[in-house]
Amino acid sequence: MASLPAAENWTDYPGGVDVDSGNLSAALGVGAAAGTAETEWLRLLVQGGNFSSSSELGLPEASPASSQPRANLTNQFVQPSWRIALWSLAYGVVVAVAVFGNLIVIWIILAHKRMRTVTNYFLVNLAFSDASMAAFNALVNFIYALHSEWYFGANYCRFQNFFPITAVFASIYSMTAIAVDRYMAIIDPLKPRLSATATRIVIGSIWILAFLLAFPQCLYSKIKVMPSRTLCYVQWPEGPKQHFTYHIIVIILVYCFPLLIMGITYTIVGITLWGGEIPGDTCDKYHEQLKAKRKVVKMMIIVVVTFAICWLPYHIYFILTAIYQQLNRWKYIQQVYLASFWLAMSSTMYNPIIYCCLNKRFRAGFKRAFRWCPFIQVSSYDELELKTTRFHPTRQSSLYTVTRMESVTVALDPSDTDNTKSTRKKRATPRDPSISGCSRGDSKSASTTSSFLSSPYTSVEEYS
Repeated sequence: MASLPAAENWTDYPGGVDVDSGNLSAALGVGAAAGTAETEWLRLLVQGGNFSSSSELGLPEASPASSQPRANLTNQFVQPSWRIALWSLAYGVVVAVAVFGNLIVIWIILAHKRMRTVTNYFLVNLAFSDASMAAFNALVNFIYALHSEWYFGANYCRFQNFFPITAVFASIYSMTAIAVDRYMAIIDPLKPRLSATATRIVIGSIWILAFLLAFPQCLYSKIKVMPSRTLCYVQWPEGPKQHFTYHIIVIILVYCFPLLIMGITYTIVGITLWGGEIPGDTCDKYHEQLKAKRKVVKMMIIVVVTFAICWLPYHIYFILTAIYQQLNRWKYIQQVYLASFWLAMSSTMYNPIIYCCLNKRFRAGFKRAFRWCPFIQVSSYDELELKTTRFHPTRQSSLYTVTRMESVTVALDPSDTDNTKSTRKKRATPRDPSISGCSRGDSKSASTTSSFLSSPYTSVEEYS
Protein backbone atom coordinates (compact mmCIF):
# COMPACT_ATOMS: atom_id res chain seq x y z
CA MET A 1 0.00 0.00 0.00
CA ALA A 2 0.93 3.62 -0.27
CA SER A 3 1.30 3.59 3.47
CA LEU A 4 4.51 1.61 3.24
CA PRO A 5 6.91 4.52 3.00
CA ALA A 6 10.47 3.86 2.10
CA ALA A 7 11.83 4.35 5.60
CA GLU A 8 9.38 1.92 7.05
CA ASN A 9 10.66 -0.59 4.56
CA TRP A 10 14.22 0.27 5.48
CA THR A 11 13.72 -0.27 9.18
CA ASP A 12 11.47 -3.12 10.12
CA TYR A 13 11.10 -5.19 6.96
CA PRO A 14 13.19 -5.58 3.85
CA GLY A 15 10.69 -4.14 1.39
CA GLY A 16 12.38 -0.90 0.56
CA VAL A 17 15.56 0.80 -0.45
CA ASP A 18 18.16 3.05 1.05
CA VAL A 19 19.38 6.20 -0.58
CA ASP A 20 22.51 6.70 1.47
CA SER A 21 24.23 3.38 1.80
CA GLY A 22 24.40 0.35 -0.38
CA ASN A 23 24.91 -1.79 2.69
CA LEU A 24 22.05 -0.38 4.79
CA SER A 25 19.12 -2.25 3.26
CA ALA A 26 21.06 -5.49 3.34
CA ALA A 27 21.89 -4.99 7.00
CA LEU A 28 18.27 -4.23 7.78
CA GLY A 29 17.15 -7.28 5.84
CA VAL A 30 19.41 -9.47 7.91
CA GLY A 31 18.25 -7.83 11.12
CA ALA A 32 14.58 -8.19 10.19
CA ALA A 33 14.99 -11.84 9.25
CA ALA A 34 16.62 -12.60 12.57
CA GLY A 35 13.94 -10.68 14.49
CA THR A 36 16.52 -8.45 16.20
CA ALA A 37 15.54 -5.90 18.79
CA GLU A 38 15.57 -2.16 18.22
CA THR A 39 19.07 -1.78 19.68
CA GLU A 40 20.46 -4.34 17.27
CA TRP A 41 19.03 -2.80 14.12
CA LEU A 42 20.18 0.62 15.23
CA ARG A 43 23.70 -0.81 15.47
CA LEU A 44 23.23 -2.11 11.93
CA LEU A 45 22.18 1.34 10.83
CA VAL A 46 25.37 2.73 12.29
CA GLN A 47 27.58 0.08 10.73
CA GLY A 48 25.90 0.14 7.35
CA GLY A 49 25.24 3.83 6.85
CA ASN A 50 27.89 5.50 9.00
CA PHE A 51 25.25 7.82 10.46
CA SER A 52 27.11 8.38 13.70
CA SER A 53 29.32 6.54 16.10
CA SER A 54 27.91 3.84 18.30
CA SER A 55 28.90 5.72 21.39
CA GLU A 56 26.81 8.73 20.33
CA LEU A 57 23.74 6.49 20.22
CA GLY A 58 24.56 4.85 23.51
CA LEU A 59 25.05 1.46 21.87
CA PRO A 60 27.81 -1.04 22.54
CA GLU A 61 30.84 -0.46 20.37
CA ALA A 62 31.13 -2.66 17.33
CA SER A 63 34.18 -4.80 16.99
CA PRO A 64 37.01 -3.55 14.76
CA ALA A 65 36.39 -6.39 12.35
CA SER A 66 32.80 -5.37 11.82
CA SER A 67 33.67 -1.74 11.23
CA GLN A 68 36.55 -2.29 8.82
CA PRO A 69 34.49 -2.69 5.64
CA ARG A 70 33.06 0.78 6.06
CA ALA A 71 36.10 2.34 4.40
CA ASN A 72 35.31 0.52 1.15
CA LEU A 73 31.59 1.32 1.04
CA THR A 74 30.30 3.25 -1.96
CA ASN A 75 26.89 4.85 -2.12
CA GLN A 76 25.13 2.96 -4.90
CA PHE A 77 21.79 4.75 -4.39
CA VAL A 78 22.94 8.34 -4.91
CA GLN A 79 21.15 9.67 -7.99
CA PRO A 80 22.41 12.30 -10.41
CA SER A 81 20.62 15.64 -10.45
CA TRP A 82 19.00 15.07 -13.83
CA ARG A 83 17.38 11.84 -12.63
CA ILE A 84 16.07 13.51 -9.48
CA ALA A 85 14.64 16.29 -11.64
CA LEU A 86 12.84 13.79 -13.90
CA TRP A 87 11.36 11.89 -10.95
CA SER A 88 10.29 15.18 -9.36
CA LEU A 89 8.56 16.23 -12.59
CA ALA A 90 6.83 12.84 -12.91
CA TYR A 91 5.50 12.93 -9.35
CA GLY A 92 4.58 16.61 -9.63
CA VAL A 93 2.44 15.95 -12.72
CA VAL A 94 0.61 13.12 -10.95
CA VAL A 95 -0.18 15.28 -7.92
CA ALA A 96 -1.30 18.30 -9.96
CA VAL A 97 -3.56 16.35 -12.34
CA ALA A 98 -4.99 14.15 -9.58
CA VAL A 99 -5.80 16.97 -7.16
CA PHE A 100 -7.26 19.46 -9.62
CA GLY A 101 -8.95 16.85 -11.80
CA ASN A 102 -10.73 15.17 -8.91
CA LEU A 103 -11.73 18.49 -7.35
CA ILE A 104 -13.36 19.44 -10.66
CA VAL A 105 -15.20 16.09 -10.70
CA ILE A 106 -16.54 16.82 -7.21
CA TRP A 107 -17.64 20.31 -8.32
CA ILE A 108 -19.37 18.98 -11.45
CA ILE A 109 -21.45 16.53 -9.44
CA LEU A 110 -22.31 18.66 -6.41
CA ALA A 111 -22.95 21.92 -8.28
CA HIS A 112 -25.40 20.48 -10.82
CA LYS A 113 -28.61 18.79 -9.71
CA ARG A 114 -28.78 16.71 -12.85
CA MET A 115 -25.53 14.98 -11.85
CA ARG A 116 -26.65 14.00 -8.34
CA THR A 117 -27.31 10.30 -8.87
CA VAL A 118 -26.42 7.31 -6.72
CA THR A 119 -23.52 6.37 -8.97
CA ASN A 120 -22.18 9.91 -8.99
CA TYR A 121 -22.28 10.21 -5.20
CA PHE A 122 -19.96 7.21 -5.04
CA LEU A 123 -17.82 8.92 -7.68
CA VAL A 124 -17.58 11.93 -5.35
CA ASN A 125 -16.30 9.66 -2.60
CA LEU A 126 -13.84 8.08 -5.03
CA ALA A 127 -12.62 11.49 -6.23
CA PHE A 128 -12.18 12.77 -2.67
CA SER A 129 -10.13 9.71 -1.72
CA ASP A 130 -7.89 9.99 -4.77
CA ALA A 131 -7.33 13.73 -4.40
CA SER A 132 -6.51 13.37 -0.69
CA MET A 133 -4.02 10.56 -1.24
CA ALA A 134 -2.27 12.45 -4.03
CA ALA A 135 -2.10 15.66 -1.99
CA PHE A 136 -1.07 14.24 1.38
CA ASN A 137 0.92 11.11 0.55
CA ALA A 138 2.52 11.05 -2.90
CA LEU A 139 5.03 13.92 -2.64
CA VAL A 140 5.85 13.31 1.03
CA ASN A 141 6.63 9.66 0.36
CA PHE A 142 8.65 10.60 -2.72
CA ILE A 143 10.77 13.08 -0.73
CA TYR A 144 11.33 10.48 1.98
CA ALA A 145 12.38 7.88 -0.62
CA LEU A 146 14.92 10.29 -2.11
CA HIS A 147 16.52 11.61 1.09
CA SER A 148 15.96 8.80 3.59
CA GLU A 149 15.16 11.41 6.21
CA TRP A 150 11.84 12.36 7.79
CA TYR A 151 11.28 16.13 7.84
CA PHE A 152 7.62 16.26 8.83
CA GLY A 153 7.35 15.47 12.55
CA ALA A 154 5.88 12.68 14.66
CA ASN A 155 2.20 13.51 14.07
CA TYR A 156 2.54 13.52 10.30
CA CYS A 157 4.52 10.29 10.54
CA ARG A 158 1.47 8.63 12.07
CA PHE A 159 -0.80 10.24 9.48
CA GLN A 160 1.51 9.21 6.65
CA ASN A 161 1.38 5.57 7.68
CA PHE A 162 -2.35 5.63 8.46
CA PHE A 163 -4.12 7.65 5.78
CA PRO A 164 -3.06 5.97 2.52
CA ILE A 165 -4.57 2.62 3.48
CA THR A 166 -7.73 4.47 4.50
CA ALA A 167 -7.89 6.34 1.18
CA VAL A 168 -7.22 3.29 -0.99
CA PHE A 169 -9.84 1.29 0.92
CA ALA A 170 -12.41 4.08 0.40
CA SER A 171 -11.51 4.34 -3.29
CA ILE A 172 -11.81 0.70 -4.24
CA TYR A 173 -14.92 0.05 -2.15
CA SER A 174 -16.59 3.06 -3.75
CA MET A 175 -15.93 1.32 -7.08
CA THR A 176 -17.31 -1.89 -5.61
CA ALA A 177 -20.47 -0.11 -4.44
CA ILE A 178 -20.93 1.30 -7.95
CA ALA A 179 -20.51 -2.18 -9.44
CA VAL A 180 -23.13 -3.64 -7.09
CA ASP A 181 -25.49 -0.71 -7.77
CA ARG A 182 -25.11 -1.18 -11.55
CA TYR A 183 -25.74 -4.89 -11.10
CA MET A 184 -28.97 -4.30 -9.18
CA ALA A 185 -30.18 -1.61 -11.59
CA ILE A 186 -29.61 -3.71 -14.70
CA ILE A 187 -30.26 -7.27 -13.55
CA ASP A 188 -33.25 -6.46 -11.30
CA PRO A 189 -34.53 -3.03 -12.46
CA LEU A 190 -37.89 -3.28 -10.67
CA LYS A 191 -36.30 -3.16 -7.23
CA PRO A 192 -35.98 0.29 -5.60
CA ARG A 193 -32.64 2.01 -5.99
CA LEU A 194 -30.56 3.24 -3.06
CA SER A 195 -31.98 6.40 -1.54
CA ALA A 196 -29.84 9.42 -0.72
CA THR A 197 -29.87 8.46 2.95
CA ALA A 198 -28.88 4.85 2.23
CA THR A 199 -26.07 6.07 -0.03
CA ARG A 200 -24.68 8.27 2.76
CA ILE A 201 -24.84 5.33 5.17
CA VAL A 202 -22.90 3.12 2.75
CA ILE A 203 -20.25 5.80 2.22
CA GLY A 204 -19.96 6.40 5.97
CA SER A 205 -19.61 2.67 6.59
CA ILE A 206 -16.84 2.44 4.01
CA TRP A 207 -14.82 5.12 5.80
CA ILE A 208 -15.39 3.59 9.25
CA LEU A 209 -14.11 0.21 8.03
CA ALA A 210 -11.17 1.94 6.34
CA PHE A 211 -10.22 3.67 9.61
CA LEU A 212 -10.39 0.40 11.53
CA LEU A 213 -8.22 -1.42 9.00
CA ALA A 214 -5.55 1.30 8.97
CA PHE A 215 -5.55 2.02 12.71
CA PRO A 216 -2.65 -0.35 13.56
CA GLN A 217 -0.43 1.64 11.21
CA CYS A 218 -1.16 4.76 13.25
CA LEU A 219 -0.88 3.00 16.60
CA TYR A 220 2.60 1.55 16.01
CA SER A 221 4.09 4.46 14.06
CA LYS A 222 7.07 6.16 15.62
CA ILE A 223 10.04 8.30 14.71
CA LYS A 224 13.68 7.76 15.68
CA VAL A 225 15.72 10.94 16.04
CA MET A 226 19.43 10.39 15.59
CA PRO A 227 22.28 12.92 15.41
CA SER A 228 22.46 12.76 11.62
CA ARG A 229 18.87 12.06 10.63
CA THR A 230 15.27 11.25 11.63
CA LEU A 231 13.44 8.10 10.62
CA CYS A 232 9.69 7.40 10.44
CA TYR A 233 8.62 3.78 10.59
CA VAL A 234 6.11 1.29 12.00
CA GLN A 235 7.42 -0.92 14.80
CA TRP A 236 5.17 -3.93 15.26
CA PRO A 237 5.13 -5.60 18.69
CA GLU A 238 5.90 -9.06 17.29
CA GLY A 239 8.36 -7.96 14.66
CA PRO A 240 8.60 -8.24 10.86
CA LYS A 241 6.52 -11.41 10.58
CA GLN A 242 3.51 -9.63 12.08
CA HIS A 243 4.14 -6.68 9.76
CA PHE A 244 4.23 -8.96 6.71
CA THR A 245 1.05 -10.78 7.79
CA TYR A 246 -0.81 -7.49 8.29
CA HIS A 247 0.05 -6.20 4.85
CA ILE A 248 -0.87 -9.47 3.16
CA ILE A 249 -4.29 -9.06 4.81
CA VAL A 250 -4.41 -5.46 3.57
CA ILE A 251 -3.59 -6.54 0.02
CA ILE A 252 -6.37 -9.13 0.12
CA LEU A 253 -8.94 -6.68 1.52
CA VAL A 254 -8.13 -3.65 -0.63
CA TYR A 255 -7.11 -5.38 -3.85
CA CYS A 256 -7.94 -9.06 -4.35
CA PHE A 257 -11.38 -9.32 -2.74
CA PRO A 258 -13.00 -6.14 -4.19
CA LEU A 259 -11.56 -6.86 -7.63
CA LEU A 260 -13.06 -10.34 -7.45
CA ILE A 261 -16.49 -8.91 -6.56
CA MET A 262 -16.30 -6.34 -9.35
CA GLY A 263 -15.10 -8.95 -11.82
CA ILE A 264 -18.12 -11.15 -11.09
CA THR A 265 -20.70 -8.34 -11.16
CA TYR A 266 -19.39 -6.67 -14.31
CA THR A 267 -19.12 -10.05 -16.08
CA ILE A 268 -22.80 -10.75 -15.39
CA VAL A 269 -23.78 -7.19 -16.34
CA GLY A 270 -21.70 -7.38 -19.52
CA ILE A 271 -23.33 -10.65 -20.58
CA THR A 272 -26.74 -9.08 -19.96
CA LEU A 273 -26.04 -5.86 -21.88
CA TRP A 274 -23.93 -7.22 -24.72
CA GLY A 275 -25.08 -10.85 -24.82
CA GLY A 276 -27.92 -10.32 -27.28
CA GLU A 277 -31.09 -8.42 -28.02
CA ILE A 278 -34.40 -8.90 -26.20
CA PRO A 279 -36.68 -11.20 -28.30
CA GLY A 280 -39.51 -9.58 -30.22
CA ASP A 281 -39.93 -6.02 -31.41
CA THR A 282 -38.49 -3.31 -29.20
CA CYS A 283 -39.02 0.40 -28.92
CA ASP A 284 -36.77 3.40 -29.42
CA LYS A 285 -36.68 4.13 -25.71
CA TYR A 286 -35.33 0.65 -25.00
CA HIS A 287 -32.45 1.10 -27.43
CA GLU A 288 -31.68 4.52 -26.00
CA GLN A 289 -31.54 3.21 -22.46
CA LEU A 290 -29.54 0.13 -23.43
CA LYS A 291 -26.96 2.30 -25.14
CA ALA A 292 -26.72 4.60 -22.11
CA LYS A 293 -26.30 1.65 -19.73
CA ARG A 294 -23.55 0.22 -21.87
CA LYS A 295 -21.66 3.51 -21.82
CA VAL A 296 -21.72 3.79 -18.03
CA VAL A 297 -20.71 0.16 -17.50
CA LYS A 298 -17.92 0.48 -20.06
CA MET A 299 -16.61 3.59 -18.29
CA MET A 300 -16.61 1.92 -14.87
CA ILE A 301 -14.93 -1.23 -16.20
CA ILE A 302 -12.12 0.94 -17.58
CA VAL A 303 -11.80 2.69 -14.19
CA VAL A 304 -11.53 -0.65 -12.36
CA VAL A 305 -9.06 -2.18 -14.83
CA THR A 306 -6.89 0.95 -14.63
CA PHE A 307 -6.81 0.74 -10.84
CA ALA A 308 -5.91 -2.97 -10.93
CA ILE A 309 -3.06 -2.45 -13.41
CA CYS A 310 -1.60 0.54 -11.55
CA TRP A 311 -1.48 -1.14 -8.14
CA LEU A 312 -0.38 -4.63 -9.22
CA PRO A 313 3.39 -3.88 -9.59
CA TYR A 314 3.50 -2.21 -6.17
CA HIS A 315 1.96 -5.21 -4.43
CA ILE A 316 4.27 -7.57 -6.32
CA TYR A 317 7.24 -5.43 -5.30
CA PHE A 318 6.32 -5.62 -1.63
CA ILE A 319 5.80 -9.39 -1.63
CA LEU A 320 8.97 -10.19 -3.59
CA THR A 321 11.28 -7.96 -1.54
CA ALA A 322 9.83 -9.35 1.67
CA ILE A 323 10.38 -12.97 0.59
CA TYR A 324 13.64 -12.55 -1.34
CA GLN A 325 15.62 -10.20 0.86
CA GLN A 326 18.67 -10.26 -1.40
CA LEU A 327 16.73 -8.07 -3.84
CA ASN A 328 17.31 -5.17 -1.46
CA ARG A 329 21.01 -5.23 -2.39
CA TRP A 330 20.27 -4.92 -6.09
CA LYS A 331 21.75 -1.78 -7.61
CA TYR A 332 18.53 -0.62 -9.28
CA ILE A 333 16.07 -1.47 -6.52
CA GLN A 334 15.51 2.20 -5.69
CA GLN A 335 14.47 2.91 -9.27
CA VAL A 336 12.11 -0.06 -9.19
CA TYR A 337 10.55 1.23 -5.99
CA LEU A 338 10.13 4.78 -7.33
CA ALA A 339 8.65 3.47 -10.59
CA SER A 340 6.17 1.09 -8.92
CA PHE A 341 5.13 3.71 -6.39
CA TRP A 342 4.69 6.32 -9.15
CA LEU A 343 2.48 3.93 -11.12
CA ALA A 344 0.36 3.24 -8.03
CA MET A 345 -0.04 6.96 -7.28
CA SER A 346 -0.84 7.69 -10.94
CA SER A 347 -4.08 5.72 -10.50
CA THR A 348 -5.43 8.81 -8.73
CA MET A 349 -5.16 10.99 -11.86
CA TYR A 350 -6.69 8.77 -14.55
CA ASN A 351 -10.32 8.77 -13.44
CA PRO A 352 -11.10 12.42 -14.31
CA ILE A 353 -9.56 11.83 -17.74
CA ILE A 354 -11.68 8.72 -18.24
CA TYR A 355 -14.87 10.54 -17.19
CA CYS A 356 -14.13 13.42 -19.55
CA CYS A 357 -13.44 11.14 -22.52
CA LEU A 358 -16.33 8.71 -22.06
CA ASN A 359 -19.18 10.73 -20.52
CA LYS A 360 -20.73 13.69 -22.31
CA ARG A 361 -21.98 15.39 -19.13
CA PHE A 362 -18.61 15.23 -17.41
CA ARG A 363 -17.07 16.49 -20.63
CA ALA A 364 -19.46 19.44 -20.61
CA GLY A 365 -18.60 20.07 -16.96
CA PHE A 366 -14.87 20.10 -17.67
CA LYS A 367 -15.47 22.54 -20.52
CA ARG A 368 -17.32 24.83 -18.13
CA ALA A 369 -14.52 24.56 -15.59
CA PHE A 370 -11.87 25.45 -18.19
CA ARG A 371 -13.92 27.93 -20.20
CA TRP A 372 -11.36 30.61 -19.31
CA CYS A 373 -8.85 28.87 -21.59
CA PRO A 374 -8.78 30.46 -25.07
CA PHE A 375 -8.98 27.10 -26.89
CA ILE A 376 -11.96 25.78 -24.87
CA GLN A 377 -15.39 26.66 -26.24
CA VAL A 378 -18.60 25.85 -24.38
CA SER A 379 -21.47 25.32 -26.79
CA SER A 380 -25.16 25.76 -26.04
CA TYR A 381 -25.45 21.96 -26.18
CA ASP A 382 -22.85 21.67 -23.38
CA GLU A 383 -24.80 24.13 -21.26
CA LEU A 384 -28.02 22.15 -21.77
CA GLU A 385 -26.30 18.90 -20.79
CA LEU A 386 -25.92 20.16 -17.21
CA LYS A 387 -28.93 22.50 -16.91
CA THR A 388 -31.80 20.56 -18.48
CA THR A 389 -34.44 19.47 -15.99
CA ARG A 390 -33.93 15.89 -15.05
CA PHE A 391 -36.46 13.31 -16.21
CA HIS A 392 -38.40 11.71 -13.32
CA PRO A 393 -39.72 8.29 -14.39
CA THR A 394 -42.01 8.00 -11.38
CA ARG A 395 -43.99 10.98 -12.66
CA GLN A 396 -43.76 10.48 -16.41
CA SER A 397 -44.00 6.71 -16.86
CA SER A 398 -47.56 6.30 -15.63
CA LEU A 399 -48.77 5.06 -19.04
CA TYR A 400 -46.22 2.25 -18.92
CA THR A 401 -47.23 1.36 -15.36
CA VAL A 402 -50.96 1.25 -16.19
CA THR A 403 -50.35 -0.85 -19.30
CA ARG A 404 -48.26 -3.34 -17.36
CA MET A 405 -50.80 -3.63 -14.55
CA GLU A 406 -53.67 -4.13 -16.99
CA SER A 407 -51.87 -6.85 -18.93
CA VAL A 408 -51.20 -8.72 -15.69
CA THR A 409 -54.87 -8.41 -14.69
CA VAL A 410 -56.02 -9.96 -17.98
CA ALA A 411 -53.64 -12.88 -17.55
CA LEU A 412 -54.37 -13.62 -13.89
CA ASP A 413 -58.16 -13.16 -13.63
CA PRO A 414 -59.78 -16.10 -15.48
CA SER A 415 -62.63 -16.47 -12.97
CA ASP A 416 -64.22 -13.13 -13.81
CA THR A 417 -67.51 -12.96 -15.70
CA ASP A 418 -67.53 -12.60 -19.45
CA ASN A 419 -68.61 -8.96 -19.20
CA THR A 420 -65.75 -8.16 -16.86
CA LYS A 421 -63.30 -9.91 -19.15
CA SER A 422 -64.48 -8.05 -22.20
CA THR A 423 -64.34 -4.74 -20.36
CA ARG A 424 -60.78 -5.32 -19.15
CA LYS A 425 -59.68 -6.55 -22.55
CA LYS A 426 -60.97 -3.36 -24.06
CA ARG A 427 -59.03 -1.34 -21.54
CA ALA A 428 -55.92 -3.41 -22.25
CA THR A 429 -56.07 -2.84 -26.01
CA PRO A 430 -52.63 -1.68 -27.19
CA ARG A 431 -52.24 2.00 -27.79
CA ASP A 432 -51.14 3.53 -31.04
CA PRO A 433 -47.43 2.93 -31.61
CA SER A 434 -47.00 6.61 -32.31
CA ILE A 435 -47.85 7.36 -28.68
CA SER A 436 -45.52 4.92 -26.95
CA GLY A 437 -42.76 4.83 -29.55
CA CYS A 438 -42.82 1.00 -29.54
CA SER A 439 -43.69 -1.34 -32.39
CA ARG A 440 -46.32 -4.04 -31.97
CA GLY A 441 -45.34 -7.57 -31.08
CA ASP A 442 -46.70 -10.59 -29.25
CA SER A 443 -47.72 -9.99 -25.65
CA LYS A 444 -44.95 -12.09 -24.16
CA SER A 445 -42.24 -10.24 -26.05
CA ALA A 446 -43.76 -6.90 -25.20
CA SER A 447 -43.95 -7.77 -21.52
CA THR A 448 -40.34 -8.95 -21.44
CA THR A 449 -39.12 -5.89 -23.26
CA SER A 450 -40.99 -3.53 -20.98
CA SER A 451 -39.60 -5.12 -17.82
CA PHE A 452 -36.04 -4.72 -19.07
CA LEU A 453 -36.72 -1.35 -20.60
CA SER A 454 -37.93 0.67 -17.68
CA SER A 455 -39.08 0.68 -14.12
CA PRO A 456 -40.43 3.26 -11.69
CA TYR A 457 -36.87 3.62 -10.31
CA THR A 458 -34.65 4.06 -13.37
CA SER A 459 -34.44 6.34 -16.36
CA VAL A 460 -32.14 7.19 -19.22
CA GLU A 461 -30.83 10.10 -17.15
CA GLU A 462 -29.36 7.66 -14.62
CA TYR A 463 -27.11 6.11 -17.24
CA SER A 464 -26.12 8.92 -19.58
